[in-house]
Amino acid sequence: MPTTYTKTRKLVTMHGLIQLRLQIRRCENTQCPRFHQVCHPEEEGRWALPKQEFSFDVVLRVGQLRYREHRSCPEIFQQLRQEGVDLAERSVSNLLTQYDILLSLALDTLPERATQLAAQGRAILAIDGLQPDVGHEVLWVVRDTLSGQVLCARSLLSSARAELQCLLADVTAALPVPVVAVVSDGQHSIRQAVAAALPGVPHQLCQFHYLKEAARPLWEADRHAKKELKKLVRGVRPLERVAEQRPGPTGEVSLGYCAAVRSALTDDARAPLVFGGLRLHEQLSGIHASARRAAQKKGAPTEVNRLAGMLGRALSSTARWWPQVAQGAAWVQGASAILRNDEGLSADALMARYRDWLAQMDSATECPDLPDTLRKALSHFVKVSASYGGDVFHCYRIAGLPRTNNALEQAFGSLRYHERRASGRKVASPSLVLSGSVRMPAALFTRTGTVTRDMLAAVPQDRWRATRADLERRRQARCQRHRFRKDPAHYLAGLEKLCDELNVLT
Repeated sequence: MPTTYTKTRKLVTMHGLIQLRLQIRRCENTQCPRFHQVCHPEEEGRWALPKQEFSFDVVLRVGQLRYREHRSCPEIFQQLRQEGVDLAERSVSNLLTQYDILLSLALDTLPERATQLAAQGRAILAIDGLQPDVGHEVLWVVRDTLSGQVLCARSLLSSARAELQCLLADVTAALPVPVVAVVSDGQHSIRQAVAAALPGVPHQLCQFHYLKEAARPLWEADRHAKKELKKLVRGVRPLERVAEQRPGPTGEVSLGYCAAVRSALTDDARAPLVFGGLRLHEQLSGIHASARRAAQKKGAPTEVNRLAGMLGRALSSTARWWPQVAQGAAWVQGASAILRNDEGLSADALMARYRDWLAQMDSATECPDLPDTLRKALSHFVKVSASYGGDVFHCYRIAGLPRTNNALEQAFGSLRYHERRASGRKVASPSLVLSGSVRMPAALFTRTGTVTRDMLAAVPQDRWRATRADLERRRQARCQRHRFRKDPAHYLAGLEKLCDELNVLT
């Protein structure tokens, strides 16, 4: 095609402002379907995106500062200004969105990832969802547990079986290797979607989530007892004030015991295997015994004796709860020890052993001397175990299949940790779900892999436009919800006015 005209285009790069001279061509054949359509030089697409003023190296630098150095947008702006890049602060967020979109699309066609999957010869999928705001979209992520690759991240309006089934079908259709197993939590919609999309594929249910759900009544009883115990140990601060006025070893002893009590009160635990109330009771019992022995010695501070009395009254007031919690915790920890399979038993032998343990637990509920709280908790554990069935034992048959879905949970936690360091927000922001389909793959890969300018430039522009339009559509939907919450009457009046205009047009 002949050169029709030339034009110039200015770009901001990491090395300063440059000007490109472009030769624009158009087909002059009237019979051609592309008659008079403008064709830009192919080399232009390796410098920057269409109608953008920043080159790919600036976009790459923004992504590295964000995900490798955990910089906030104002900090990125200041750093780029120091490096000689002239831009506005608002442009940083736009460049960060471009980086997320380009890198997430580049990862879909990255040859190294396809080669790694082909070398494995199989794939084991892990699926889970992230929902910071109840009632809004859910960010669903599918990850290969063998390679650690995020295969798909998609924001869905619901967690219904049909939508999850379509998500799994799209992932398996794009994989060059067969799926041999799936791991997830025990959510029923996920179970139904896996059974429909991957019939016959073993579905491992996360043992951590299983134990957490089965032991929930015991955990609640432990938390209640812990709360009541902490209420009775709130008189530490007055003792500390008095001890601070005592110089020398006398005050040091009193402050040391008070510090031990404070440390025990703030030592939280996580379900399902560590019971925080039991641990607090054990630690306070040890402090109480030590303080009583110290108070009997000559010259002991009076604050130590007062502290021992306070702890003794607190422990005796809550003594009726701890035997039940301790007995229930022993049952749960015994079940966890069996599932850990330190002896290396086969899946069938381990299932038989675990069924015997559940049978013993079920028979214990028939004991007339068993407290009602513990009887209900053990019955709940047996009921949840029957619901999960044998789907918690596939990991002992298939090599490489993890017992839990904690690796994907940790990936979510890593993303939230990065957001907290970069933005200061304690919880995940709604924008994480809004743009999580591109942000999560980009964030995780940037911290572990090597991103180059050519990777960003190789993304087809039509895919970039389609992804950007989809994110903009989701953003507009959230804006509509925000406008309604801000002024419901004005929002509804606008819709009625729009209906009137449609009525006139028809």
